[in-house]
Amino acid sequence: MGPLVHAHVILNPAAGRGAAARALDPIVRELRRQGWAVEAERTDRPGHGVELAARAVRSGARCVVAVGGDGTVHEVANGLLQGGGGESAVLGVVPIGSGNDFAKLVGLARHSPVRAVRRLVTAHAVAFDVGHVLDEYFVNSAGVGFGAEVVRVRNAMPGLSGFLSYLVPVFRAFARFRPPRLEVRASGFGETGYMMMVEICNGTTAGGSYRFAPAALPGDGRLDVCVVRRVSLARFLLAVPRVMRGTHGTMREVTLFQTRSITLRSLEGPLVLHLDGELRESAVGECTVRVRPGRLKVLVAR
Repeated sequence: MGPLVHAHVILNPAAGRGAAARALDPIVRELRRQGWAVEAERTDRPGHGVELAARAVRSGARCVVAVGGDGTVHEVANGLLQGGGGESAVLGVVPIGSGNDFAKLVGLARHSPVRAVRRLVTAHAVAFDVGHVLDEYFVNSAGVGFGAEVVRVRNAMPGLSGFLSYLVPVFRAFARFRPPRLEVRASGFGETGYMMMVEICNGTTAGGSYRFAPAALPGDGRLDVCVVRRVSLARFLLAVPRVMRGTHGTMREVTLFQTRSITLRSLEGPLVLHLDGELRESAVGECTVRVRPGRLKVLVAR
């Protein structure tokens, strides 16, 4: 993208345990130093990012930059897509959070905010797929079962940071988790039974360090599904490091496949999902997750 780009920045001041609030001035300064015009807004409550992004698109914004973690990216992307700007506006990300799974897809993870801005201004726009379920989009992954339970446990442990925030909740969640009985249906796959988890991925990682879908490509028109059947504690302890390395596909309890749509049915009550790490306690026992190919334009660092 050339000079005189107008960036509409949406920042979650709570992201990164407050680090995002301190980073706003340096980010805006660096964007302007790179020749971009900048307008910045802060979110002040859950869901606010959706409203701000949708409004920005309706008032003609062509580049909307989400500053925060995966939850902030999730909200801003939903605002772009729901506001009808998925094709016209481009999404940029300056990652300040704990997991930053989406930032890994766009080459901006593990950079300081100012360094991320410098990479962002020379990035190019790429069409990404998104997932859609229960009237909401997700950009990286959605899941039922254990993944959603880990999100619930992590939300209740705000004091953890860094790597521990991805390891401790996993083991605490396993201690109290009872695998739900699910019916999973997709083209070429059908199974009913007690499932540890079903993770439906557009990106390669979820939960920060877990490579559920090592072969996933966010623009291939397909979702990568990881089904993990009920496992013992011993097998679970073996699986955790393998999922981190992305070598879990050969385990007998695991099936990996690609699909354009997948239907999940809970045989024990309403479904609880996470969408990009955001918990959604639905009132329904069945849902269909579909890919929306190429719906979101994203700035990917060179």
